[in-house]
Amino acid sequence: MGNSQFFEDLSLKIRQLINGSPAGDLEKNLRALLQGAFTKLELVSREEFEVQAEVLRVTRERLEALQARVAQLENIAEEER
Repeated sequence: MGNSQFFEDLSLKIRQLINGSPAGDLEKNLRALLQGAFTKLELVSREEFEVQAEVLRVTRERLEALQARVAQLENIAEEER
């Protein structure tokens, strides 16, 4: 279940609990409090995570290629000595 779906489900349950209650501002305040708390946790969506994982994969591939190239150049330099 995604974070937004979790918030929506939680919000719906809270609305159902306080429907008709004089505590009309409770839902708004509680939702803001929960969003603030989850924001402090610095959570990311699954989509953001997957994008960053792909960026990391590509970066690792480039690093490995550069390391291989440096090793190759070092071997050439040693052979020339």
